[in-house]
Amino acid sequence: MKKDLLKLLDLSTEEILEILDTADHLKALKKAGTPHPYLAGKTLAMIFEKNSTRTRVSFETGIYQLGGYGVYLSGKDSQIGRSEPAEDTARVLSRYCDGIMVRTFDQEEVETLAKYADIPVINGLTDFCHPCQVLADLMTIREHKGKLEGLKLCYIGDGNNMANSLIVGGLKCGMQVAVACPDDYRPDPSVLEFAKAYPGQFLCTPDVLKAAKDADAVYTDVWASMGQEEEAKQRQAIFAGYQINDTVMHAAHPGALVLHCLPAHRGEEITAEVFEAHAQEVFDEAENRLHAQKAVMYLLMKD
Repeated sequence: MKKDLLKLLDLSTEEILEILDTADHLKALKKAGTPHPYLAGKTLAMIFEKNSTRTRVSFETGIYQLGGYGVYLSGKDSQIGRSEPAEDTARVLSRYCDGIMVRTFDQEEVETLAKYADIPVINGLTDFCHPCQVLADLMTIREHKGKLEGLKLCYIGDGNNMANSLIVGGLKCGMQVAVACPDDYRPDPSVLEFAKAYPGQFLCTPDVLKAAKDADAVYTDVWASMGQEEEAKQRQAIFAGYQINDTVMHAAHPGALVLHCLPAHRGEEITAEVFEAHAQEVFDEAENRLHAQKAVMYLLMKD
């Protein structure tokens, strides 16, 4: 493992699979009720400049189950980016803690924290990528399908941080990845450039049914992410045809999974009927945030 988890672009296929294998092991221990305080005495600083339910609870619970302690710092509690530059926050927290998790807007802030910190830095989400979520997604697909290599993953909606990370994670794990999004809302150019190294495995198209054809897992996210609330009505009109519904599921492979990083807006990016029919998969995915992130913390903070 590398020192930090900043984006999946930084990881090799072997490192991603090491995280998934470790997550499976930790999940089995949790299910068996076997204590696993592998990070006893360790402290994780958790910086939240974006609000969260799943990220906060899963990281705080996860570090506790590993025998450590999480220190929550909201945007109001921390001086980072206001009266103190990120590089100084990194150096101070390195004197107090054993790891930093940050959920924020700008990818550059995460990269700066990692550059100046002497302890591991974990990206809990930025506007560019969401590596922890996609590790949980890959874990869930592998649990349900028994493998990743050779499967087709379809993402429908905004070419946002989720699309960016799904493309990278899916391709690195040997999956075919198809993304359906409007032309003006395509994934980040750097990610599209990365995908060129996987000819025949990647498709980006405005055609939803073309992307969904024979997919083994169909994925979506909200049309307006945090910080885009003022665009919500405009985006509803633009993305009206980018919904997971019965028509899309009929195009997918029989038995296809449906995944959503949550929260879900039923009736917008996914119908209530499809969501409820696949709720087991969606909430397995949500649970796996805990196990995947425990794996990341253990692999980065154990030494």
